[in-house]
Amino acid sequence: MRVHLHNDVDSGLYLEMLLKIGDGCFDVDAEGYISLSRELCNLVESDVDLIAYVFPELQQNLCSDQSLCARAILAPRNEIVNRINTDILNEVEGEMKEYLSMDTIMATELSTSYPVEFLNSLELSGVPSHKLQLKLNVPIMLMRNLDAPRLCNGTKLRITKLGQNILGATISTGVGKGNSVIIPWIPIIPTDLPFQFKRVQFPSSLALLLL
Repeated sequence: MRVHLHNDVDSGLYLEMLLKIGDGCFDVDAEGYISLSRELCNLVESDVDLIAYVFPELQQNLCSDQSLCARAILAPRNEIVNRINTDILNEVEGEMKEYLSMDTIMATELSTSYPVEFLNSLELSGVPSHKLQLKLNVPIMLMRNLDAPRLCNGTKLRITKLGQNILGATISTGVGKGNSVIIPWIPIIPTDLPFQFKRVQFPSSLALLLL
């Protein structure tokens, strides 16, 4: 994890804590857990409280790239990402559009062993989900290099058009900041499975939540 200090004392303390944990110098209890003080974290009771704390006045700040690019929620598992993304999208005004990927097995003789429903259910690191739900003005992050150096893996954008087969967006970070671009469907073939399948989907995910 990279921590950008930006002359922020609190970020410096957080960085020191991460280094201690990584070096094994942080005290742990009998079960191996680390207790964090309230100087380093704020506890919340629910996902709703977490969203409100990280993204105050979300609707008003949707068009502020500076505000959104400075904030993110980190989650360890895809199911948590999908759950909180749904909660966040429900708070954003406007019509939601759903894009479903086209998943096919590469070896046709294995098609009966890996039905489409199973392929649709796969949630893999670095691969867009089968179901992508978006609204206008929400931030997204590219998951593939499309047009370096403007459109690279990790580039953040803001949705300006929800087409049938394309997404219109404005680049929020990097050398192309402020440029209007079009994001197409592309084929993506994961390489970390015992079989190969192809997912055709927009190479993006919501940038409000990071895995």
